[in-house]
Amino acid sequence: MLKKICLSALLLTCVFLVRGYSQEAAEIVFTGIPALKISEGGVDRVVENIKEDKALEFKCVITKKGDKYFWTSRDNVELIRIQSGAFLTFVATSGAGYVRIISPELKDAAALMGETEEKYDYVEHMLIGLRSVTYYGKPQ
Repeated sequence: MLKKICLSALLLTCVFLVRGYSQEAAEIVFTGIPALKISEGGVDRVVENIKEDKALEFKCVITKKGDKYFWTSRDNVELIRIQSGAFLTFVATSGAGYVRIISPELKDAAALMGETEEKYDYVEHMLIGLRSVTYYGKPQ
């Protein structure tokens, strides 16, 4: 009987620990609003400016939960964080794409690289089959 009570208490403790971990609040690490969309399919390329009233529909959101990062705006795909120079890159573990952000404190230096780095602060690149969709924008 004592063994059953101990096992039940242990089981309940595990359930509450797992529930507590899974309900841990996610911290928003980055939110970006796109200004430009480029769709490519090998045989065609479509470039479109995104109007401000539509941009929120395509926003990029990355969150951190515990030690893991997630592409919240893209089905919560897990991401790997890579810091290199002025750039912070989050690569999807599924191979679905990546988000590259210019570190705000290094924006002036990165802007010297070219017009793209001067005009935009992030790029979000997604692969869909052999096609791709790329957004360029600024943080929210």
